[in-house]
Amino acid sequence: MKPMTYEQHLDEVTTLITEKYDLEEEAAIQMVMRAQADNFFSGHDDNPKICTLDRAHQDARDVFKKYQLAAQSGTKAAASS
Repeated sequence: MKPMTYEQHLDEVTTLITEKYDLEEEAAIQMVMRAQADNFFSGHDDNPKICTLDRAHQDARDVFKKYQLAAQSGTKAAASS
């Protein structure tokens, strides 16, 4: 499996968060940006070989678990009510 660029990886993590956890795109972007500010992805920048689709799924799960409380107001269900 060919690795993605760092930017592609972040985009994929964001997309997976919106799809798996029913969040609006803006909420997912904010979660990924917070994770990035906390250096969650620093190893990915240092070693682009780990920027794979499998790792994106793992990272989406981990980022959501860590940053979900801050994003709960961004769920699609809340937006439609």
